[in-house]
Amino acid sequence: MPLRSLSSSRVIATRLAVRAVAIAMLATPLAACGLWDDDPVYTTQATDPPDLLYNQGLVAMKAGDYSKASKRFDALDKQYPQTEWQKKAILMNAYANYSSANYDDAISSARRYVTLWPKDKDAAYATYIWANAQYKQIPDITRDQDRASQALAGFQMIVSDYPKSEYVDDAKFKIQVVRDQLAGKEMEIGRFYQKQQNYTAAVNRYKTVVAQYAQTRQIEEALSRLTECYMALGLSSEAQTAAAILGHNYPDSQWYKDAYSLVKSHGLEPREDTDSWLSRTFRNAITL
Repeated sequence: MPLRSLSSSRVIATRLAVRAVAIAMLATPLAACGLWDDDPVYTTQATDPPDLLYNQGLVAMKAGDYSKASKRFDALDKQYPQTEWQKKAILMNAYANYSSANYDDAISSARRYVTLWPKDKDAAYATYIWANAQYKQIPDITRDQDRASQALAGFQMIVSDYPKSEYVDDAKFKIQVVRDQLAGKEMEIGRFYQKQQNYTAAVNRYKTVVAQYAQTRQIEEALSRLTECYMALGLSSEAQTAAAILGHNYPDSQWYKDAYSLVKSHGLEPREDTDSWLSRTFRNAITL
């Protein structure tokens, strides 16, 4: 899966951290550092004041001890439900877990925040943590792509529900990356079926790419593979249409050269049937 450069990844990490700092600044200042415990076996008490728990969590994060920070925020969440302290605790817990690569815990906290306070000023931030935590776990295309689907849903939520947030540009970029990943999975399965000469099943996968992922880089190969499969099935008109669409939109593509050669080898020319499902679906897809 194509990912951003290291420097760009640092920009994203910095953006998350800056927002976390802004939220942290809302805490009540500690009167003295002595309120912070260094005892590794210390456990939170039911009588711990909320500002103590919160600030202990912040101190732990500053020291890079995200596990200890998470415990403090968990305690604050449980001991002070339905308060502003709980809101801060859940959100900072999401950030602490994300920062320590405990992505599933980060997702749980972030989604809980958005569920409880979807209109809150920090809901976009929580959604951004949730989407990026899924994004970080996207595997290669040989494996199940549920993480990719979940990341896509999160980034799309940022764009649709929080269009004025600072996270929209990055979300739009990653939507394209994830959509290409999902299209790549469809292509992998399609190629498998095609090699097994199960051309109908292969066509169905390539059709999905045309219908849902026409604006990804997988579309050229999908149209070329459709040409191959349709020729193998004896559906020459569909094959000519796939080749014609490919040539019209990507005339310099090697995939078009291959499709053109295949059609020509059967004494035919690329010719688009504008009434075919392929022609209509492609036109609709590229205008979305």
